[in-house]
Amino acid sequence: MNKIKKLFKYDNVGIWFVLPAFIYMVVFVGCPIIYNFVLSFQDVTVKTLRSNVKEFVGFQNYIELFQQDSVLATSIWNTLVFTVMCLVFQFVIGFALALFFNKSFKFSKAVRGLLMIPWMIPITVSGLMFKFMFGTDVGIINYFLRSMHLISDNIDWLTSTTTAMPAVIFANIWIGIPFNMILIATGLTTIPKELYESASIDGANKFQVFRKITLPLLKPTIESVLILGFIYTFKVYDLIYVMTSGGPVNSTQLLSTYSYKLSFDMFKYSKGAAVANILFIILFFVSLMYLKYVYSEEEA
Repeated sequence: MNKIKKLFKYDNVGIWFVLPAFIYMVVFVGCPIIYNFVLSFQDVTVKTLRSNVKEFVGFQNYIELFQQDSVLATSIWNTLVFTVMCLVFQFVIGFALALFFNKSFKFSKAVRGLLMIPWMIPITVSGLMFKFMFGTDVGIINYFLRSMHLISDNIDWLTSTTTAMPAVIFANIWIGIPFNMILIATGLTTIPKELYESASIDGANKFQVFRKITLPLLKPTIESVLILGFIYTFKVYDLIYVMTSGGPVNSTQLLSTYSYKLSFDMFKYSKGAAVANILFIILFFVSLMYLKYVYSEEEA
């Protein structure tokens, strides 16, 4: 009884505020993750679902995926290429825009607000928009290239194995630029203006100021942007599914889309769960690295 009374003391009021979120995380995040891991160690298909017989097979699903499934290797490679290319261009363009808008000028706030639109649009809507833009016959991309006399025949952007991946990378870069820009711009506001004034008095040029002041002081922000960008990009699913569904011939198949394909197109639920777990484990360790970095910065 005394323990129950202690829970309702004023000092413990924070527990009751956190409890709903904790229950939500356990029920809607923790339980599905645990079930997904259990599912990956079983042999669950449409046939076994009907008979309600779930045979435990241990690591057999993982072994078969790595030894016999060539699409898994393709999806891992595609995921890495997609993530790295998107990260590089999103960061470079976002960094350049943040530096450009760091100085106030007429309509700078309005333009900065307009540049946030790609981040505010739902990803499925952006995917449909780019699917129409990259259309072979009526797409605006081909129309623009033809009008500039850069191509003579329409390019099959989303149905060719050579151009499908660049097309979805381009779309994701467009979506992610505002995220990089706003975080780096926020980091720039934390740099004291007195440092720039002192450097100007000492005769430092713009490149020296950037290399000696801006970059070192932005290092924590840059590292956070890159790690968070990796986490967000590595698990992209909806954009790819809307634009190409992983095709053509698995040329844009990522770990996320391949997990869906195995589970809901091929009805190999256990193998789909295994691929999802591979994706989860990779992102889990990257997230731990990020949290470790954040806590080390706070202690410093």
